[in-house]
Amino acid sequence: MANETTPNTATAQDDKKKIVLSGIRATGNLHLGNYYGALQKFVRMQDDYDCRFFIADLHALTTHPDPAALHENVKQILAEYLAAGLDPEKNTIYVQSDVPEISEMYLLMNMHVGIGELMRTASFKDKARKALGISTADDSEDIEHQIIGNQTNQRVNAGLLTYPTLMAVDILIHHADLVPVGKDQEQHLELTRRFARRFNSFYKTDYFSEPVNFNFGSEAVKVPGLDGSGKMGKSEGNCIYLIDDEKTLRKKVMRAVTDEGPKEPNQTPPIPIQNLFTLMELVSEPSTLQFYKEAYANCNIRYGDMKKQLAEDILKVTLPIRQRILDIRDNDEYLSRVVRQGAERAREYAAATLADVRGIMGIRKF
Repeated sequence: MANETTPNTATAQDDKKKIVLSGIRATGNLHLGNYYGALQKFVRMQDDYDCRFFIADLHALTTHPDPAALHENVKQILAEYLAAGLDPEKNTIYVQSDVPEISEMYLLMNMHVGIGELMRTASFKDKARKALGISTADDSEDIEHQIIGNQTNQRVNAGLLTYPTLMAVDILIHHADLVPVGKDQEQHLELTRRFARRFNSFYKTDYFSEPVNFNFGSEAVKVPGLDGSGKMGKSEGNCIYLIDDEKTLRKKVMRAVTDEGPKEPNQTPPIPIQNLFTLMELVSEPSTLQFYKEAYANCNIRYGDMKKQLAEDILKVTLPIRQRILDIRDNDEYLSRVVRQGAERAREYAAATLADVRGIMGIRKF
């Protein structure tokens, strides 16, 4: 039965271009890390690939966001996608919940996913630890025991547990070839490949191919945060948002972590200072970066001056984007048109896949 299934025209029509899929949770504004780490590259990719970008509002429900805030976050991220240069005529841009086929296939795919393998995912255990106040030093068996024993904390919910299944469906329902993911999502992508293999093996078909990580190679950019630690991220509270106004942005940069300055010539900068140089490498002229690197090497750097220059150079990047965001965000008619058009395209692809999956699994109408 399953071997007779042939690809629908909706999933086969773009064979000439590889399908790239990427989504972002509707949990807040996009930041400089999103822009340089992904959006800028997506803009360059949109002529060469069949790109499908979505706003993951269903994924956001795992943290029980305020309903009014959720819709505003979706609207904000959509405006930021468009302001950054994603073209709705070249890409399929949609809101996850506007494609109900995703939810049904999520249910079906969960029938072939083990609870144990989901509980062992690093992201679930990390979020469960934080929700239950469990120390990271606790062993995995103790964590799983406490999770199972806690029946009142809704922050550790079934949606959080099955997050990898929904992510897999996001990918597989489009037969995506390439999925750009960071290190924190690599395990989820590997689970997607595992689920695809398992489905194919169980139903004796080769229906799903295995997606791979879209590796930007030498173009990969890790944008550091302002707190002197790791990468820029919403959860770390160390972001420069694309929507930040001039005053807010300057204040954030001037508060960036530094030290007392170099003690001897040609000293290797500590991580917080390296982070500032990395940011400057992204936004400043090469001569500006070289000036401050030489000042550091010669032990006469003035961090205040460096931060002021860095803020100026970041503003040259973000202020035009901010203005486009504000203009687009206020145009409800345009935003509605974009998501309706995107949902129509996405549902065409998704409905074709869901029909095939239902048939393969034996779910048929009389």
